[in-house]
Amino acid sequence: FLATMLALSLPFIWVGVVLTLRRLRAVRLPLWLIAVFFLPVINLAFFAVLSVLPSREKEDSASRSQIRGRNTLLAKVIPDHALGSAAMAILLTLPVGAAATGLAVLAFGGYGWGLFVALPFCLGLSSALLYGYREPRSLSSCLLVSAFTIVLLGGALVALAVEGVLCVTMAAPIAIVLALLGGSIGYVIQNRPLHQGEVPTMILVLILTPPGLMGAESLSPPDSQRFEVRTAIEIEAAPETVWRQLISFPALPEPDQWLFRLGIAYPIQSSIEGRGVGALRQCLFSTGTFIELVEVWDEPRVLKFSVASQPPPMRELTPYSEIQPRHLAGYFHPEGPKFHLTGLPGRRTVLEGTSWYRHDIWPTAYWRLWS
Repeated sequence: FLATMLALSLPFIWVGVVLTLRRLRAVRLPLWLIAVFFLPVINLAFFAVLSVLPSREKEDSASRSQIRGRNTLLAKVIPDHALGSAAMAILLTLPVGAAATGLAVLAFGGYGWGLFVALPFCLGLSSALLYGYREPRSLSSCLLVSAFTIVLLGGALVALAVEGVLCVTMAAPIAIVLALLGGSIGYVIQNRPLHQGEVPTMILVLILTPPGLMGAESLSPPDSQRFEVRTAIEIEAAPETVWRQLISFPALPEPDQWLFRLGIAYPIQSSIEGRGVGALRQCLFSTGTFIELVEVWDEPRVLKFSVASQPPPMRELTPYSEIQPRHLAGYFHPEGPKFHLTGLPGRRTVLEGTSWYRHDIWPTAYWRLWS
């Protein structure tokens, strides 16, 4: 099946690569930007920018200042000085990023490709274009402006109680990398002769791209993938002793690992009502109580239960007394664990635990590192 799908996709890849290369030549951009063709979601914003850039004959670089124009609204707003241009570029893009984040989270209820991939890429590209609007800037300064835009956006989301510190910290690595990618492409574009209407048009396209993707995701959300986590430990006790502690355990000491101290939920104690299949198990966590129903009771070998209800997976770090970001309810789905006990000589036991869960946050490959 995979070989067939690859064979079917090759002609389309060839056509796409050829057309993109021709377009890059027509707008006089470096051909190595063809690599963006293969980046999901980001390539859509890239195609949109290529679509609004006009084709042109070779122009004399000496006419650069005349081509850029001095009488546009952006030229009146953005200072000539590098520091002033950087400040204004961030000031213009930051409200757009905050509004798009609010739209994704509050209106569409989506934590996906539009929010975590398209938005940081477009913000990085837009800030670099605005920063280099008056005159071409260096690559390092363009990247710095793009990254600083994302950092300030994260701070603004925490200040506005939209998100907590921990969630923003988790999203920062992928957001900053994508913003730097957008900033590098913005550097290439702003380093060529630009007509006065090109930058505003490109900025408008970049502003509209993330909300469009967010809306498309909300209309047709992708199916969440099921993950399996398996852990085994050897215990110096007989299976019968381990079984009793497994179904119900007394209060545990608080963990001292940094991740739990930052707010990730951890177990405190558990109790069980009844015995056998259908018994009700309650597991108290730092954020609330899991209600679990026993599905398999093979004492003292196999115990399996499903999750009927769950508390939030974490408590957000925030300067306010408490916030409830949308992703804390209904986006992380633990389905339940299964425990298998194997007796060993010398009254020892191998306890193997397997759990299954889903999460509705994309891109899945990145967020699985955290979940």
